[in-house]
Amino acid sequence: MDRLHEWVWLENSAFDLIAFFSVLILGILFRRFFSNSFSKIVYRFIPVESVSIQDCIQLLRKPFELLLFWVFLYLASQNLHIPQSWHIASIDNFGLLFVLQKVFETILIISITWVIIRLMKVGILVAQEKWQGVGEKAKQQFIPFLNDLSLVFIMTGATFVLLGRVFEVDVVALITGLGLGGLALALAARETLENLFASFTIFLDLPFVVGDSIQVGTISGDIEKIGFRSTRLRGVDGNLIVIPNRLLTSQSLENMTDREFRRAKYTLTCDLDTKTAQIESAIAAIEKTILEDTLCKKKAPKVVFEGFGLYALEISVTYFVQTKDFAKFQQVKQEINLRILQILEANQIKLASSVK
Repeated sequence: MDRLHEWVWLENSAFDLIAFFSVLILGILFRRFFSNSFSKIVYRFIPVESVSIQDCIQLLRKPFELLLFWVFLYLASQNLHIPQSWHIASIDNFGLLFVLQKVFETILIISITWVIIRLMKVGILVAQEKWQGVGEKAKQQFIPFLNDLSLVFIMTGATFVLLGRVFEVDVVALITGLGLGGLALALAARETLENLFASFTIFLDLPFVVGDSIQVGTISGDIEKIGFRSTRLRGVDGNLIVIPNRLLTSQSLENMTDREFRRAKYTLTCDLDTKTAQIESAIAAIEKTILEDTLCKKKAPKVVFEGFGLYALEISVTYFVQTKDFAKFQQVKQEINLRILQILEANQIKLASSVK
């Protein structure tokens, strides 16, 4: 032991060097054990069994192992000494040691921030598993928004810690200055703030959820994602439509998915030579065939002799299909239309042409 203390290299004894490498090697060897143990501790607080321990470990392993590496490197370096012959300035004065300290503190803060972000991701994963199902659509659409909002707060907090610790900025004075300049900032980012507040309005009022079909003005599509600034729709032809949230709360919006009935309305143009008895028979038969469909019984159809057109006698047909599914509505509509054609053929009614 005395020999270890007597043998010196660069003003560091063999004992100091062995202690440095021992702590560093132990940290590298046991960092997987510590990261797995940390993941298991976090997993105990997860109430949803559908989230596996492997998912939790997969999210937390890399950032926590990186954090452990820097912690063990710091502990190991406490046993080393800088040779005085190198004439390196002390850590309190600007120089190599001062820069190394600031770099280390920056890396440490970034590593801790990464761990916190991954912990947040675990919470998001739990929410996704817990809020599965058709009845949880309102909560499902909140997940991407919650993810973005959490990232903003975590990154903002980390930035303030970095400015205060590494760059020695007076964070309180900085926040106060931001408060004084808040009016100018609000004016410069007026549209961004309007979209942000509109997104909160959407989540509180819930005029639609992810998966709903909506129409805003001349724009229609299926909701794919509700974000901080905008909402993404997938159009009928597959194109992606991005609408600022403030536009969704400042004008009339039609939620086509939320309605219980879908209406079909059209006019049958019968030839002018059609007899009264033929029209009466056709109207009665059309009403009957519509009511025979199980999805059209709740609201009575309206089949009436509308009047006299320029080249035709017009029969107005209106009925309601009790479904939210547009594809199902189209299927029912097709079946009824085919039966109406059969009724017209059975009554020997010809459809009129607009050109004589």
